Amino acid sequence: METILTGVRTNGELTLGNFLGAIRPMAELAKKYHKTHKINVFVPDLHTIIADVQGDLQANIIRSLKYYLAAGLPIHDNILVYRQSYVPAHSELTWILNCTATMGETSRMIQYKEKSDGGKETANVGIFDYPVLMAADILLYSAKYVPVGEDQFQHLELTRDLALRFNHRAGKEIFLPPSITSEQAEFMGLSSGLRIRDLQNPEKKMDKSSPNANSKIMLSDEPAVASKKIMSATTDNLAKIDYDMFNQPGISNLLQILSLLTDTTLENVTAVWAGEDSYGAFKQNVATVVSDFLTDFQAKYNSIDDKTVLDLLEKGEKRANEIAKRKLLEAQKAVGLR
Repeated sequence: METILTGVRTNGELTLGNFLGAIRPMAELAKKYHKTHKINVFVPDLHTIIADVQGDLQANIIRSLKYYLAAGLPIHDNILVYRQSYVPAHSELTWILNCTATMGETSRMIQYKEKSDGGKETANVGIFDYPVLMAADILLYSAKYVPVGEDQFQHLELTRDLALRFNHRAGKEIFLPPSITSEQAEFMGLSSGLRIRDLQNPEKKMDKSSPNANSKIMLSDEPAVASKKIMSATTDNLAKIDYDMFNQPGISNLLQILSLLTDTTLENVTAVWAGEDSYGAFKQNVATVVSDFLTDFQAKYNSIDDKTVLDLLEKGEKRANEIAKRKLLEAQKAVGLR
């Protein structure tokens, strides 16, 4: 049975953009494949501490997993939920892979270049070594499919390179390399077009760190507050409703939100509003849909208690340790540590 592996966001409160772009798609993927694939949903808490943690990390973890469960992530024997730091093999395999990776290939990672832009002398080593830890996360469980954004494809290619190089040196297959990125995208049905925009400046993506509260809809927002944010969203003066991200990014963003929350194609949503020359009724419709979504989602979230999440983690971490220890031992034997 093939394995799908994905990480859960743990960095504080999340937005509607995070939900539509990451949480719901992963929950839907799990519902689709959990009877035919093993699915690892792990909390990358070691990755999280590379940057300053917003709020209490453990509380963030519980909240994030509740979001996934509220979004429909099934509780099933084929779905393994665990915290990265509770499986020591992740850290141990990272060191072994560090001795396989080269300084040149890790320093060429785009995310390292971007995040160390303020000065490589002051950037922490975790930023540099992040892709090798990510490789360990994947290779410990022989994950074939790893749904990530395009900004992480380079890290997947590094994971493949490290697996193949390690196997070559060992003289046998220790690690299963993940599929090439084109196969990943095809299997997952990934789209590069989805990016929910800032409500006040639709040229930018919706960002939870934005200082402007009206620019974003948080999953914890009161439905009435979220509705007002939609009504005050930036649009334009073209007096038409059309999906055109270049000329009408604000209207297009609202069409995208409406399409996703009503499970209707963009073409059909746009056709419904074609011919309208004012935006009031359209924005009111989007506001109502967003408000109704939050009311329903928050009710589901509030019905999930902490014990449910902690029990899920305890069970998952026991099984994850069993799997990871076996693979780590193979790697240790291959390099002479055992």
